[in-house]
Amino acid sequence: MTAVLELQGVHTHIGAYHILHGVDLAVPAGEVTMLLGRNGAGKTTTLRTIMGLWAASAGSVRFRGQAIGGPDASATTPDIARAGIAYVPESMGIFSDLTVRENMLLAARAARREEQLDRARLDWIFGFFPALHKFWLYPAGKLSGGQKQMLAVARAIIEPRALLLIDEPSKGLAPAIVQNLVQCLAELKRERTTILLVEQNVMMARALGDQVAVMDDGRVVHTGGMAELAADAELQQRLLGLSLGAHA
Repeated sequence: MTAVLELQGVHTHIGAYHILHGVDLAVPAGEVTMLLGRNGAGKTTTLRTIMGLWAASAGSVRFRGQAIGGPDASATTPDIARAGIAYVPESMGIFSDLTVRENMLLAARAARREEQLDRARLDWIFGFFPALHKFWLYPAGKLSGGQKQMLAVARAIIEPRALLLIDEPSKGLAPAIVQNLVQCLAELKRERTTILLVEQNVMMARALGDQVAVMDDGRVVHTGGMAELAADAELQQRLLGLSLGAHA
């Protein structure tokens, strides 16, 4: 499998804390890779390091063969975004004082005005997240938590991206919204969009994941097929401390 993203021996320090301890990870093109692990394993730090928000102190991060992270890389976070990587942080990162419309326009690199947005793609997004259409002209800060999460995901997919990094998108969402989110990501998967997804929702992980990487203590300790992990209760218990079947 061709890897669109590769991390080799990545270490990340945040202040005095050594968070990542030599992460090795390959994300195959056109597939959904689940990044799983207990709380504090280093999953969010891995995504933020890929995005250049935290600097890798050792090792390398390569996207489409080009170095974007590591001591010798000069790419900034805007450079990484322009290269085709979109990031949906756990905190959502929306602009609360701007309207839904303005948030979407900021995320669309090819559009300066609403008329320049890809209308077919926008309608496709509204099909999964109808609240965004309803509250198009509302300040984003007045949306509910679930609606803000919809907006965070919608901004990342307003234009086709080469790679999506998504951190815990279903956290705190109502089941109906989670189902819409799963359907949206499943459609992106059918279109062969490459996704690296951190997610604690077992149903979502099993439904969407092609590959899986499990982290513990700042390292990737297991890689393989998501279906194989889902079928091996003993491995789940050892790696994650839970049974996916029991949480389905």
